[in-house]
Amino acid sequence: MRRQPPPPSPLPRILPRRMAQALLRVLALLAGLLVVAPVLAQAVELKQLQLQRRDGELALEFSARLTLGSAIEDALHRGVPLYFNARATVYRDRWYWRDERIARVSRTWRLAWQPLTASWRLSLGGLSQSHGTLSEALAPLSQISGWRLVELDKLESGNRYHVEFSFSLDNSQLPQPMQIDLGGDWKLGIERSLKVE
Repeated sequence: MRRQPPPPSPLPRILPRRMAQALLRVLALLAGLLVVAPVLAQAVELKQLQLQRRDGELALEFSARLTLGSAIEDALHRGVPLYFNARATVYRDRWYWRDERIARVSRTWRLAWQPLTASWRLSLGGLSQSHGTLSEALAPLSQISGWRLVELDKLESGNRYHVEFSFSLDNSQLPQPMQIDLGGDWKLGIERSLKVE
């Protein structure tokens, strides 16, 4: 009497199907991230960033288009002020060690909704200005003209220099409960590096 082979185990069939389902879930998640990532990246669209030498100083020109997400606009309308930072740091390139920092400048704007006057207030240092719409309030903080970085006599001839620039929404100044779980709408910023010609 011949012995019949045992029936095939169902495990080999089940395992590949489960692996295929898991792989499909991972691919669907990645596809979703690829769709969302360009939207998040477009929150700050850089229009202009350049360095200029004038009046014995190195100056920076910056212009961008800001797109605030619905969560940010909702927080503004609920009375949460937002802070935006622009920073520029001038470095001397060194091959043997870290680049030497020559100068650092920064600006911080405060944007808040004023419900009593139904206006937007944008403050920079001790100066503040009221605007009728949110787009009017965003215009002054999304462009910088003639921002003085360093005097040209501090830049020695024969050395190479570069400027690291960043513009971002400062989430560290939000109320503590809001900082716990910030979504993608709140990742608003841009960083660039420019060579000093």
